[in-house]
Parts: sequence; structure tokens; C-alpha cells
Amino acid sequence: MLAWFANPERFMRLSAWALPLATTIALVLFAIGLPWALLFSPADFRQGDSVRIMFVHVPAAWWALGIYVFMGVASLMGLVWKHALADVAARAAAPIGAAYAALCLVTGSFWGATTWGTWWEWDARMTSMLVLFLGLINIPIVHFSVDWWNSLHQTASILRTGGSAMDPSMLRPLLVVAFAYFAGFIALLFAGMRAQVFRRRALAAAMRRARAA
Repeated sequence: MLAWFANPERFMRLSAWALPLATTIALVLFAIGLPWALLFSPADFRQGDSVRIMFVHVPAAWWALGIYVFMGVASLMGLVWKHALADVAARAAAPIGAAYAALCLVTGSFWGATTWGTWWEWDARMTSMLVLFLGLINIPIVHFSVDWWNSLHQTASILRTGGSAMDPSMLRPLLVVAFAYFAGFIALLFAGMRAQVFRRRALAAAMRRARAA
């Protein structure tokens, strides 16, 4: 199975149709999810309309963690199994993960300013997310920070024992936007990987011409 995915020619054929498909899915889900979340979901009884920042902030946080896990797995596959496209995938995923983490930090600051009255606090969750953005592997710390330390950040409200504490009128648009983020990641990942493969082919062709000259 790993050898099947390691073939660059096979990947280029697969991504040629998967890239526009993922792009279309992402655009459609964003077009549905963002208006639903930002305009039609109810305001929170405590936070009011500022809770709508959640629909941009939370999916960015989820997928930032997921992308950094993906980068770690891809890097391991490249080092251990010498997977031909693993390092390409890790390189392509890195700027996307950093962008999602940055979006999480920026929107979190706006949310904190309206909810806590401060743009930044050296809180366990915020600090660990900043460290993740800087490229350090601390994914378990980010995930469990609100449980291990006394944090301003709220604890998990969706994936938790006893089921989700979020009302379905908020949870449904949040999940639509989250899937849009994921489809966007796949589209950007394939675009980045294809660009690297094309670049390597061009470099190899230039080297062959130089040797033949």
C-alpha cells in the first residue's frame, strides 16, 4: 500500500482530478457553512455575538493540530521507509499548518479581547499553541493543557465524556466549516505537492541537459 502511494506518476494522475474536486468541495462548504454560522446561528447567552468567532477559530485549531500530526507521520515515513513522496507531503503541509495555527492565534486573540478583556494571556492553551506555531512538537500539551492546568480557556465541549455540550444549532454549522477547512487543506496539500514534483522534474531535466552539453 505504501509503495502504491509512493509512485510520483500515480500521485500526479490521482491529484489531477482530486485537486479540483477538493477545491470545489471546500468552496461549496465554506459558502454554506460560513453564512450559516456567522449570520444564522444563535448568539450565546453569555458571550453574545462574539461567540461567532468560534466558527473560524475552532476549526483552525482542530486542523492545525491535525496537520502537525500529519507532518510528523509523513516525516517519519520518509526517514524510516524512504517513502518517495513523504518528504514532499511534509513540506507541502508545513505552511498550511502554520497558516491554520496563525489563524487560530489571531482569532483567539480577538475572542479573548471580547470575552476575557485581554488580547493575550500567558495561558496554558494559548502559550502551547504559540509554541506549536513556532514549529515545536507539543501536540499532546496543546490538547490536554486545559485539563492539566488552571486555564482561562474553556475545557473541551464537543469531544468529551458524556457527549457534546454544544447546542446542535451551533454544532452543525461548526462541523460544516470544519469539513470545509479539511477539504481546503487537501486542496492546498495536493497543489503544493504537485508544484514540488514539477519543480523536481524541471531540475532533473536541467541537470540532464547540463551533463549532455
